[in-house]
Amino acid sequence: MEAAAGEGGGGNGTLSELYQNTKKVVIRTRDAVERLERLEYSSGSIGMDSPELSFSITKDITHIQSLCVEMDRLCRSLPSKSHRDLWKRKVEQVAEEAESLKQSLDKYSLRNQKRMMEAKERAELLGRANGDSHVLRIFDEEAQAKQSARNSARMLEEASSTGEAILSAMSGSRERLKKAHRKALDVLNTVGLSNSVLRLIERRHRVDNWIKYAGMISTLIIVFIMWRWTR
Repeated sequence: MEAAAGEGGGGNGTLSELYQNTKKVVIRTRDAVERLERLEYSSGSIGMDSPELSFSITKDITHIQSLCVEMDRLCRSLPSKSHRDLWKRKVEQVAEEAESLKQSLDKYSLRNQKRMMEAKERAELLGRANGDSHVLRIFDEEAQAKQSARNSARMLEEASSTGEAILSAMSGSRERLKKAHRKALDVLNTVGLSNSVLRLIERRHRVDNWIKYAGMISTLIIVFIMWRWTR
């Protein structure tokens, strides 16, 4: 019994020491991951990479996982079930922390690969742009020529529409002038006819006056002759 208890106590002490050492590695690895993430955004959108730091973090995570395996083996050898359950939960928490650190490192690696690929694509595009600058300039000049032709065609269409509107207005004015001319001729003709009638009336009036005066004179002469004969 005493031998069994001594063995259990020694295992518990070894497990506690191993757990404390593992927690120190976890804290060190978490600080390294945070430093790596700060370094990622230290140069704006381009970011920086530290292969040495990434490798050190990977090595520490692997070490933590191996320590968790060793602690799990030791906690299984504990004689007390309550102690086994307690240490099992502690080991599981450390294993979860190691997995979380591994996921953070994997996400960083994916972001870094994406940045490297985008930088490579930009460099290739810039290289092609520099090599094809003459072709692009030709395309640009051709596009400008097409735009100028479209602008000229639109200006011609507007000028044609304006000319048609002016001709239509002139045609309408010409018709109105013709109508006014015809009315003026009608008025002139009417005035000419009225003048002829007035002259005819005036001539008839003068003739009537002559006849009237002649009759009066003739009557006076006849009366005078009759008066002379009666004496």
